[in-house]
Order: sequence, then C-alpha cells, then structure tokens
Amino acid sequence: MAIILRLNRVMADRKISLNELAQKVGIANVNLSNIKTGKVSAIRFSTLNAICDVLDCQPGDILEFSRE
Repeated sequence: MAIILRLNRVMADRKISLNELAQKVGIANVNLSNIKTGKVSAIRFSTLNAICDVLDCQPGDILEFSRE
C-alpha cells in the first residue's frame, strides 16, 4: 500500500502509551493497535481528528505517501 501509517513514531515522540491514547481518543485498544501497525484499509476522519487532537499533531505527521 502506498500510504504508510507513522502513528507509532508520533506516539513515541509524545511518550504516550497505546492504552492511554486509546482511552483519550475513545476507541478500543485493539482498533488503535490495528491503526498503529497498519492493519487497516481505512480510518474515519473523526478518529483521525481525535488522534491528532490528543497528540497535538497534523494528519501529515501520522500519514505518509510513498510511491510504489
């Protein structure tokens, strides 16, 4: 896939755990884990908005486009 998820990197930079982020965003740990590991084919804008709000980042910090 040409879109790479960099959530793990942003979480490490902000020193926030998966459990803490899931709780603050209001989604299940397993769903956030799937996003973190790139095991998703889509992400809702509302979820992306909540993640960016909690991590104080831009969507471009989490999503990266790579030509295949």
